[in-house]
Amino acid sequence: MECIRIILILNAAFIFLLFPLIVNAQTTENTTSESVVKYPQFQFRGLFQGRFLAAMTDDVDVLGVHHTTGEVTQTSFDIKRMRVGLTTKVSDATEVVILVNLADFKSDTKGKVLENAYAKYTFSKYIALVGGQFRAPFGIEDQVPADIIKSFDFSNQYYEFGKNGWTSFQIGAGIIGGVDIGKVPVMYAFTIINGNGKNQEKDKDNGKQYSARWVFGLSKEHKINLGLNGGFGTVATQDVFAVGADITSNFKLSDNLSLDMQMEYKQGTNHNLYFSLPVDSRAVSVADYQMRGLYFLPNLRYAVTYKRLSSIELSCRYETLDSNYKIDSNVRRTYTPMISLEFGKAYTGRIELGFTLDNYEKNIPDTSTYSSNLFLIQLQCRL
Repeated sequence: MECIRIILILNAAFIFLLFPLIVNAQTTENTTSESVVKYPQFQFRGLFQGRFLAAMTDDVDVLGVHHTTGEVTQTSFDIKRMRVGLTTKVSDATEVVILVNLADFKSDTKGKVLENAYAKYTFSKYIALVGGQFRAPFGIEDQVPADIIKSFDFSNQYYEFGKNGWTSFQIGAGIIGGVDIGKVPVMYAFTIINGNGKNQEKDKDNGKQYSARWVFGLSKEHKINLGLNGGFGTVATQDVFAVGADITSNFKLSDNLSLDMQMEYKQGTNHNLYFSLPVDSRAVSVADYQMRGLYFLPNLRYAVTYKRLSSIELSCRYETLDSNYKIDSNVRRTYTPMISLEFGKAYTGRIELGFTLDNYEKNIPDTSTYSSNLFLIQLQCRL
């Protein structure tokens, strides 16, 4: 906990020392008159992801839930995402972003549908302020839209840490920016959030969660970036924390062939699990409930020019996640091999085929904590 606090203090000190440069940069960059450009400017975005699912394990349905009795749905069509977004440039420095997922209407919409809803004011390339509901930077996946990830979906650890308020869409405010330290480009982010997810009427308590992220560009040629994350906070008067480290790279093997890789590790308090348990069945301290996860995602991309086909990609994510490794360890290992056909540019059209192979150390009947295999075909179109 102490090292996390030191990281955040250093982050704040860095921003303070950088402020004179920020002011000077803003003065220089704003010399261009706004009258040349008309505002507001609008940019519309959309995303459709439809799936065919086929469960390949007896007595396990397409959602991964085991059933000891009754009928089991083992094949189904599904709409994973149907997103509509709008980015409005109010001025050269101010933008407002909204993003909704209409596919959430297929189930209980409480806490769903509205995803992004924030305003951002950019002083300069060194610093920008953001406030509202947004994805707080706390790892690789928070910086990558769902439509350009190299797998079917985000990792298991992304969703587990999202339940605990560190990743995914959260309500709060932040400071983000970048600066060059010598020849090393550095991106930083400092955020303060409620920590109880999206579309909430208010914070569930008076506690807040604070986090910092640093990304160091170690190699421009191979796009090697090192990310460090740290966070602490208070949930229902209990101290919580999270830490993480990640690295990304992209190696060009030939004119048409490239290999990009991602690796990420996270560890933190699983206070979501702690507070979900009956009081008389909990351990004494929330610190006894800790989660940790690791994933490695290599992706081999071959660029082609054949009619509308732009590329063929092969990936296989390997991940481990243990949601309660100190008290009741049950490691979940998941393999996600996938082949992707890209049509157009920047994944305008995409067809993905592959599997999600889940393996738990201990199966729990009649729950989703059960080893299973799933076959997927996913169609994606984006605007």
